[in-house]
Amino acid sequence: MSSVVGFATLLPLSHPHQALASGAAYAIEMSSSTHVRDLNEGHIGQDVVLHGYLGSRSDLTKGLSFCPLISIDLDHSVQLTSKVEDATSPQHALFKTLHQHAPVAVFGKVQRKVQPKQQKPQSTSRRHEQVEVLVSDLVALNDAPQQDLMHASNIPPQFRHLQIKQNPDLRSALRFRADVARHCRNILCDDMFVEVETPLLFKSTPEGAREFIVPTRSKGHGYALPQSPQQYKQILMASGIPRYFQFAKCFRDEDHRADRQPEFSQLDLEMAFATGEDVMAIVERLVKKLWKQTLDYDLGPNDFPRLDYKSAMSIYGIDKPDTRLGMEIQRVGHMLPVDLVAKITPILDPIVDVIKLTLDDPSQTKKFITRFMDSATAEPYHANPDGQPGIFVYSSTQPLGGLMSLGFEAAEQLEETLQLEEGDLIVMQARRNEPFSGGSTMLGLLRRDLHRAAVAEELLEPASGWDFLWVNQFPLFTSIGLGSDPGQGGAAGIASTHHPFTSPGSAEDVELLEVDPLQAKADHYDLVLNGVELGGGSRRIHDARLQEHVLRHVLKMSEERVADFEHLLDVLRAGCPPHAGFAIGFDRLIATMLDRASIRDVIAFPKSARGDDLLVKSPSKFTADQLDTYHLSVKT
Repeated sequence: MSSVVGFATLLPLSHPHQALASGAAYAIEMSSSTHVRDLNEGHIGQDVVLHGYLGSRSDLTKGLSFCPLISIDLDHSVQLTSKVEDATSPQHALFKTLHQHAPVAVFGKVQRKVQPKQQKPQSTSRRHEQVEVLVSDLVALNDAPQQDLMHASNIPPQFRHLQIKQNPDLRSALRFRADVARHCRNILCDDMFVEVETPLLFKSTPEGAREFIVPTRSKGHGYALPQSPQQYKQILMASGIPRYFQFAKCFRDEDHRADRQPEFSQLDLEMAFATGEDVMAIVERLVKKLWKQTLDYDLGPNDFPRLDYKSAMSIYGIDKPDTRLGMEIQRVGHMLPVDLVAKITPILDPIVDVIKLTLDDPSQTKKFITRFMDSATAEPYHANPDGQPGIFVYSSTQPLGGLMSLGFEAAEQLEETLQLEEGDLIVMQARRNEPFSGGSTMLGLLRRDLHRAAVAEELLEPASGWDFLWVNQFPLFTSIGLGSDPGQGGAAGIASTHHPFTSPGSAEDVELLEVDPLQAKADHYDLVLNGVELGGGSRRIHDARLQEHVLRHVLKMSEERVADFEHLLDVLRAGCPPHAGFAIGFDRLIATMLDRASIRDVIAFPKSARGDDLLVKSPSKFTADQLDTYHLSVKT
C-alpha cells in the first residue's frame, strides 16, 4: 500500500506556523485509492485507502467511535469504525478531534457492517449498509472549523463554496449542466458543426446594449467585452467555415434585474448558405435530441408551433407567452358603454382588452384579488398611466352576475364571449390604439402575475408540460423610448429591435426601409418554452450595400459610428454568402429544463442582483497605481 505524506501527519493542524518555521514542505502526495461508491461485499477482508469528508461522529466508548466517510463527490458514504484498546492512541485521538466535513485520507480494512447502537441522521448521500471500514490510520488533509456556517439553514451568498457543498440540488444542477453541454456538442458535431472560440477582447461597436470597457496601457485606447460573438461568427461565415458553434461568454452592462446576469453563457451557432428555416430545423432537431437524451422525453413534429409577433402580443400580451396558462386576451372595447371606458382610462379612443382567470368560489376569488391588488406585485398596475385594471368577479348571487356596471347588453355579451362561470375573475385593461412595440403589454404582464399568485395560493394547479413556440415576424426597428439601452446611437429616433445585422423579412420589407422603416418586419425568430425565451436568431444581412444603407441612412448613424463597422463591411464585400444563426441562452435553458426559479440556481458563481460577486468581492476598487497605469481618473 502506498503512503500519504504530508505535514498534517507531523504537526497539529492548529499550528501550521511550526511547519513553516522548521521548513517542512506543505505538500501532500495523494496515494491511489478506492472510491467510496465502489465499495461492496467483495472488498471484505481487503485493505483500502479512501478519500473523502468526515461526517457526524458517534462515540460509544472512549476507545470506540463511528463516523461516516462522505465520498469526494458527496453522493455516497461508508461507516468508519475506530476501535482501539488504548484510548490515547494518536490515530484515535485525531479521529475524535477533527471537525465534521474535514477532508481526510483513511487507511483501513473492509469488514461486514456492525450497526452502532446510536446512529445520528446522516446527509442525503447514499450510504453503504453492508460494509464498513475498520480504521488503521487516518491522515487529516485539512480541517473544517466553520461549523456554524456549514450547518446553517440559509448560508449567505458570500460563502458560495459552502452553498454548493451543502446543497445537493446545486451540485446536481451543475452536473446536469455539464451533461447537457456535452450532449449539445455531440449533436452539433454530428451535424458537421465546427466549434470555434472567438476573442473576448473585442472593440466597442454600437450593437444595442451597453458594453463593458477594458482599458489598456495605450492612452485613450481600450477593448470592449463582447455582447455576443455576433460579428465574429458572421466573419467566420465569410471565412469558409460553413457551420460554426461555441459555448460563448457574453457581457452586457444592463440595469440590474432579477433574471439577468452581467455575464452569461449562450450556445451560439451560425450557418452559411442557409435561411432562417434551415436554422430553425437544426435547432428543433437539437432540442428534440437533447430532451430525449437528458430527460427521456419524446418531442414530436407538432411540438413547435409558430406565432407571429403581432398575434402573440394580441392574444397573450407578451412576445414570449406561456401558452399553457390559457387566459387568452380578447378585445371588448366595442361592447362597453362609453362612460365605463372613460372611468378606467384617460385615453381617448383606446383599445380595451379582457382576460378571464377561472376560479371556483366567488368569495374566495374576491379575497384573492384583494390580496393581490394590495401586494407589491400590483404596484405597477396601480401606477399605469393608461389607467388601472377594471376588475369583476362573476357571481350568480349578484345582479347581472356582478357585471351591473357594464349595463345589461354589455354584461350579456361579455358573459357569452368569455363563457363565464361561477367564481371567474374578469380583468379589463385599456391601452393606446397603436401598433404593438416592445415585449409586453400591461395586461400581458398582469395575466402572468395573476396566474403565478393563484398558483402560489394553491387556487390553481401549476402549469405542467413542455410547450414550445416559435415567435417570428418581429418589427425590424423600434422607436427609441425611455429605456436605458443606448441602441445604435443613430439620429433617426429608431433602433434595431435586435441588432443592426438582422435582415429584412422580404423584398417588401426592404422597400419599407425607404418609406416607413417602423413597418418593416425582420427575418427574426425566437424559441419560447413555457413563457421563457430560450433563444433567438435571424437571417443576417450579407450584402455590404444593404448593411451600410441600414447603418448610414435608416438608423442615421454618424460617420464615426459607421466606421466602427468598416471591418464587417469589408468582410461582407469579400464574397460573404447568405447566412443565418441562432443563440440559446444556456443558463436559462438549464434553469427551464430543471424547473428552477432563477438562473442563479444553475450557475456555479453567479453575480448578485447588484452585479457583485460576493464571494471574491468583485468588482473591486482600482488602486492609484492601476489608475495611473491605464491613464484613468475618477470623477468626484
